Formats: sequence, C-alpha cells, structure tokens
Amino acid sequence: MASNGNGSVANGNGTAKNGLAKIQTHKKHNGICHDDSVPTVKAQTIDELHSLQRKRSAPTTPVTGSQAPFATLSEEDRHKQQLQSISASLASLTRETGPQLVKGDPARKADTKVTHVHHHVTPTIAVSDSALKFTHVLYNLSPAELYEQAIKYEKGSFITATGALATLSGAKTGRSPRDKRVVKDDLTENELWWGKGSPNIEMDEHTFMVNRERAVDYLNSLDKVFVNDQFLNWDLENRIKVRIVSARAYHSLFMHNMCIRPTPEELESFGTPDFTIYNAGQFPCNRYTHYMTSSTSIDLNLSRKEMVILGTQYAGEMKKGLFSVMHYLMPMRRILSLHSGCNIGKNGDVALFFGLSGTGKTTLSTDHNRYLIGDDEHCWGENGVSNIEGGCYAKCIDLSREKEPDIWNAIRFGTVLENVVFDEHDRDVDYSDKSVTENTRAAYPIEYIPNAKLPCVGPHPKNVILLACDAFGVLPPVSKLNLAQTMYHFISGYTALVAGTEDGIKEPQATFSACFGAAFIMLHPTKYAAMLAEKMQKHGATGWLVNTGWSAGSYGQGSRIKLQYTRKIIDAIHSGSLLNAEYKKTEIFGLEIPTEVEGVPSEILDPVNTWSDKKAYKETLLKLAGLFKKNFETFTSHKIGKGNNNLTEEILAAGPIF
Repeated sequence: MASNGNGSVANGNGTAKNGLAKIQTHKKHNGICHDDSVPTVKAQTIDELHSLQRKRSAPTTPVTGSQAPFATLSEEDRHKQQLQSISASLASLTRETGPQLVKGDPARKADTKVTHVHHHVTPTIAVSDSALKFTHVLYNLSPAELYEQAIKYEKGSFITATGALATLSGAKTGRSPRDKRVVKDDLTENELWWGKGSPNIEMDEHTFMVNRERAVDYLNSLDKVFVNDQFLNWDLENRIKVRIVSARAYHSLFMHNMCIRPTPEELESFGTPDFTIYNAGQFPCNRYTHYMTSSTSIDLNLSRKEMVILGTQYAGEMKKGLFSVMHYLMPMRRILSLHSGCNIGKNGDVALFFGLSGTGKTTLSTDHNRYLIGDDEHCWGENGVSNIEGGCYAKCIDLSREKEPDIWNAIRFGTVLENVVFDEHDRDVDYSDKSVTENTRAAYPIEYIPNAKLPCVGPHPKNVILLACDAFGVLPPVSKLNLAQTMYHFISGYTALVAGTEDGIKEPQATFSACFGAAFIMLHPTKYAAMLAEKMQKHGATGWLVNTGWSAGSYGQGSRIKLQYTRKIIDAIHSGSLLNAEYKKTEIFGLEIPTEVEGVPSEILDPVNTWSDKKAYKETLLKLAGLFKKNFETFTSHKIGKGNNNLTEEILAAGPIF
C-alpha cells in the first residue's frame, strides 16, 4: 500500500486498474500540486548558474602602512597596476611595447576582467600582429585552477590515485648544464668564476637579447600565459621577489610549490619583481645564433635580473636557475648561500647537511625527532639560517612508504609528479618503473611534511655535517674537522659512485663537486668556503665528515656501513656527546676520529681495522688521496678578479699529506 504526503492510505474508490491503491494528491486552490522542493535557483541561463557556483576570492585583506602601493586603490586600479607591471615584463625591447593584457581564462568569457593594459613607449619600428591581440594573464592561480588547466589543455596530464598531478616534461627529463649560459659583462667579468672547472659558460649581451626577444615573442603570441609572483628566502629582511612567466600550467604549479607563496596582503603590494624568468621552453632557440650548441638554452643575465629558457620543458631548470641567482645575490650581502639540508632540534640546535646524490642527505636530515627547516637550499646570514624555498623536490625512483614515509605521504593533491608511470585504470603510480626516465620527481609545498618548521628559519648552526659515500672504503665513518679541514673538504665536495657492471667490472668512481653543488655556484668556491669558515668560527659551529659508504673493503669486497650506525653517529653529533669523545689521528688524510661512539662497534671507527688486507688498504688510501690532490689543483692557483687571492697554505695542508 502506498501513502500520500500526509500519511493517509488510499481506500474505497481509490483503487487503480491493477488493484493497487492510488496515490492521492492534494491540490491547492490554484490547481497546482503541492511541492516540497526548495526554491529554484536565481539564474536565467546555464552560464549564470555556473557563475553562482564560484565565489570571488580577490585579495581584500586590509593593508596597513603607507608603503603598500595598492593600499588605497580600488580593485580595478589594483588590477591595472598588476597588468601594467606584467606588460612591462613582457615588453619587446625592439618595439619597446608590451602586449595588451586581460586577466582571466580565454575559455571562460564570463571570468575575463574587462580591464586591460597595454604597456607602451613610442615604438621604434612598425607594430607587430601580437600587439594587436589580447594576451590573457592567468595570475597566481590556485592548485585547483592549475589542475583544471593542465588536464584540459596539456597532453600527458593526469590525476593519480593519491590526488597528485602527473605530468610530462617532454624530451628533456633532467637539467642541461652544458646549455646553461651566463652573460659576461662589466658586472660579472671580475666577480664570477670563469674558466676551467667553472659551471659558468659565458655568452654576450647581444646573444642574450636575441634569445630574450625570441622567448618574449613566443609568449606574446599565445592566447594565455601563466604568471607567478612569489618570493625566495624566508628571511624577511633579505627575501627576493621573483616573477615567473610561463606557457604551461605544469610549470606554474611547480613554481607555486617550490617558491614561497605570498599572502593576499603581500600579493597586493608586490610591485615590481627583483628577478624575472621567461619560460618559453616549448619553443627552441635558434641554433644559428652565436654561442648556441643545441636547440636548448638557459640564459642568465645578472645585470638585467632576467632568465630565459628555450628548448626544454624540464621544470627543474627554473628551480636551479634561481638557486644560481641566489648564489650571486646573497654573498653580495655577506649572506652565505648553501646547497644543503637543514634541521633543528627541540632545544634549538641547528645542523646543516651537505652531500651529493646517494650520500643520504635527505634521509639523515629528515629526522622525526627534529624539525625540518629545508631539504635543499639555504642561506646563513646575520640572523641565522633560512630556507630559500617554499617546497621540496624529491626523487621518486624506487620510492616506498617504508623507506620514505614523509615523501610518500606528501604525494597528494597539489603535488606535481614528473615523468612517473602509472596504471591506466586505477592511476596507482609504479615508482620502480623507469620507462620515461630514472629521474622521476615530486614537487610539493614544505608544509606537506608533518615536522616542517614554519616559518622555515632557525638560529645559527651548531654543527656542519659533510656527507660522503666513499665506495673505496678508506674514509672513517665519522671525523671531527678543524676549520681548515672543513674548508678543504667543503671545496672538494667528494663522494664516490659505483660504476656499471659492464664486462663484469665493478669499480668505484670518485666524484667531486665544489661546495657540494658546483653546477649552481657563481663565485669561486674559495669565496663560499671562506664565508663558511668565518661564520663557523664566529658562532662556534663544529665541522664533521661522515662517511655513509663502504667499510672493510671497497665496493664489491666490503659492505656498506649500516644506516643504524650512521644514525647513531648523527645522534651523537646532535646531542654534543661526540665532542667529549677521545680522538686519534689517521694517516695520510690526518682526520681526527673518535675511539668510541655509543651504539657503534668501535672496530669500524678506524677503517684500517676492518680491512683484512692491510697492503690493499694502504694502496687504496693512497689512490683516493691522489684523486683528492688532482682535483684540488683546479683551485690552488686561482685568482679572483684583478687581485691575487691564492688559497692559504693552511687550507692546502688540511688535505692529504703523502
């Protein structure tokens, strides 16, 4: 039986032909059936309905202080100033005009701000076709908005099972260091490190301007560009305003995660950026242009405070390009820029971790008993240490929940996953799959790490830990360094990689990277080393060399030092107990090694004790010492600028002595 809306049961004459009771309805006096539904929406069209769905979120936070340029402006005037600044950034230097800009997605006419700006100076040549069109600016979009843009318009963009955005970086799946160039001019000629061993490949101003014009013309030809206005350096007194202009939502979301995200107040008063990136990576450079050796070019102009990217869509070029800029700008302010991890204990003790790939820098700096200040790029200034970035860029190859739970759990909505392979149906990522590249990566905001310290700043470091994965098996698990030794090993930046097994040969290969980040430094390594020693001496920091590599023989004969032993060593450094240990000096390298560390077998602390073949040990030790000496020849007679700044005999004596 069926009941009507009032609970009455149909009976008597209320019987349908099939014998079931009829449902009785009560009519109002106007003849319209009773309606329990809610009122209809106040919209006349489907577009109007969609406009009701999205609440406006323009920054409206009050700005205090007279220095905020937008504090007294209307919303329309503020948009005009923002567009004027962006148009000036995109201005062609030959036409001296910027594009006509309008805010909003061209696919959503209702969203488009009518206000537009055309940055204009009297043109020197005829106007171009691109100047006759509007370029839509997608300004500081949220991750959700960027997801929509990527999935709708960028082939190869997918949402994974955990909510991350999987993307492809195109033909280039890593950095192109041989295609990175720096303008050599009056500003940089005597300041930067040029020549043998330097990562700085020179180009002239004219060639930079050719590439800049090519990038700007490409970006201006598009219907829309993405613009990010963000910050570098959590030290408020020394932060840098950066603007990134790009053609892909992937690049915009990547930099949204990696740079420091401005508050609404800060965005309103952002003004003119200190540095600008033009990412036209989908468009190649002209190989007939002077200095070009491929279709890829990453160009830095420190005088103009600009960076141009052509011919590569790998997002890491932006991150590391800005790191190179910070390696120039910060030392000019007597602030040391560092390629390091950094964490802080509950008692406020800060530790810096330096190390090349495979040394355990990420694993050891991520400690659940300590707070993470940052995983990769830092500054050490007058107020202490600060993270340069607002996010983390983690390797994903062979990632597992058991090995790296923090990184695993950070791969969720908002995270960019580069070049990973996933199941086409359930979208579960296979982190062991190298089909696209071995260099798979995840970029996520630092607050996705549970024990991240926000803001990402700390007091002056207490310990400076240099990590080396010595596959030769002759460096001790831990050594206490004096200042000269710290400078020597910091400049050397040593680790040893294991070569492939082709023809059954397994041979360690020594790798040296000055300051543990030679690809990114701008000045000569001795300048950074001298600043490091000065700050360590001033603030009483201790230097340590920690070997996370092999013991009891080289790779193939010995075994890797257990992670649990290395963690015990790091714990002893943090607690300060290792400072009170008894020490003895090793031969050749002259390293001070403790005779005991709690939780670590004493016999492994001196490598010679672990080798059964003492002659082989001595030969291997001498071989490694020779490699150190040969590598250091690059720095022994270097002159910085017009003055003679040779390394002191004290630093040279801190190396291996035969």
